[in-house]
Amino acid sequence: QNNAMYLRDRVTESLGNLYAMHWPFLQPETARHVRKSAIHDRLLDHGACFGETAGWERPNWFAPVGVKPIYEYSYGRQNWFEYSAQEHKACRENVALFDQSSFAKYVFQGRDAEQILNKVCANNVSVPMGKVVYTPWLNDQGGIEADLTITRLEEEKFLIVTSCTQQTRDYYWLKSHIPTGAHAMLTDVTSGYAMLGLMGPNSRHVITRLSNSDFSNEAFPFATSQLIELGYAQVRASRITYMGELGWELYMPVEFLPSVFDDLMQAGGDYKLQLAGYHALNSLRIEKAFKHWGHDIAVEDTPLEAGLGFAVAFDKNEEFIGRDALLRQKESGLKRRMVQFLLDDPEPMMYHEEPIWRNGQIVGSTTSAMYGHTLGACVALGFIENQKGITTDWIKSGRYEIEIACKKYPARVSISPLYDPKSKRTKL
Repeated sequence: QNNAMYLRDRVTESLGNLYAMHWPFLQPETARHVRKSAIHDRLLDHGACFGETAGWERPNWFAPVGVKPIYEYSYGRQNWFEYSAQEHKACRENVALFDQSSFAKYVFQGRDAEQILNKVCANNVSVPMGKVVYTPWLNDQGGIEADLTITRLEEEKFLIVTSCTQQTRDYYWLKSHIPTGAHAMLTDVTSGYAMLGLMGPNSRHVITRLSNSDFSNEAFPFATSQLIELGYAQVRASRITYMGELGWELYMPVEFLPSVFDDLMQAGGDYKLQLAGYHALNSLRIEKAFKHWGHDIAVEDTPLEAGLGFAVAFDKNEEFIGRDALLRQKESGLKRRMVQFLLDDPEPMMYHEEPIWRNGQIVGSTTSAMYGHTLGACVALGFIENQKGITTDWIKSGRYEIEIACKKYPARVSISPLYDPKSKRTKL
């Protein structure tokens, strides 16, 4: 995105649209088809409607046969609403396949890699090989600089996976914290490795058809990773999810992606496997109250405020960046907290930045929102504030409304995820 031609084309469009209608999910028309997955044409043949993020062409939704995969913009339910609902439902009730190749991936290795990561990570990466760790990276004020997963591949080798929009930013954050003379090497392998997300209660049945590995809970627990054979390919399968269901993230060299995709589509035929896009991914993760860096959380938000205290290892030996600030905040108490909302009325649409009212006073705004097809209405995440202090009792005792187009709609508030609060679905 620092390319001169890209900038000329995109800036011209952006400036021209400055005072135009900023529709929800509006996609740029210039500087397109820059970065494509190795199965781009296959997804196109299956009716993918692509959106653009960080130069990547990513399938946002899939049109059925006979329907053109194009956006018809509106502030109401857009033309893809029902198709995305089917993808969402397939992931919750059956099995869905997501092309997540755009996710950024780094390999960090060397004798000092673990020590450096434990300084940068709020969570503890001193874990056995094959363990997946979810962790924020913090600044000195305790604010969240990154939100990602780290998998220990070997004793001195780690795989880091983060959002495609953070590819450059997160890379240089970690690189800047490697001490001079340290034995540690950071390599961006995003372009070398593809990733598919096989998610849903029937994902175990589909993947078992293509591999002799044991995918049971006992042999392959949640938050672990293994090298497996899948069809003709060797694949790293990580049992982790951004959708809140049983499933595996499947990493492979890019050249193997088409064959693995074809094998999964064939193996999933008897289970009516559904291709799913990023709109469904978004509605799934918001129902599960999974945060997204850049929308829900950023550098001014702490893990304690965001409800991510479980990913902070205060008791580990290393003194990680931001630890002291979090301890001070823990002692003084919170004045803001991220919570989840579900509208009582199933008709209105939310997108983000809608004002949040509590007992007739504005206490915050939504950070991300989508229609929750499982919950049956629009669901949102958002921060609420109280300068006298945020407590569970204060949160639960309020009467909440979300303002949409100058009209207030009653909403239910929740501190824990409204969908599967105990995360039983991921451990089926």
